Amino acid sequence: MPKLEDKIAAAEAKVKQLKVRQRQIDARKRSLAARNERGKDLRRKILVGAIVLEKVKAGEIPTADLHRWIEPKITRAEDRALFDLPMKAEGATAS
Repeated sequence: MPKLEDKIAAAEAKVKQLKVRQRQIDARKRSLAARNERGKDLRRKILVGAIVLEKVKAGEIPTADLHRWIEPKITRAEDRALFDLPMKAEGATAS
């Protein structure tokens, strides 16, 4: 018959394993929640962008206003080309 100390050690090992498993489950839940929140944020950005672009297309927002809003934020040449923005000079900084 196993000694009491052996039973205690086995129980402690089991508790340790269960705690590790619980931490993994909690981390997975946090990861999933963060992924869902990023997805919601992306969806909001897409919807707002679509609304703004539709208002520009309809003439409710001047194209110049849109360009003024986005010009300082868009730095990649490919992205600037999407909005017919002039290419930024290398090393130029926005004031």
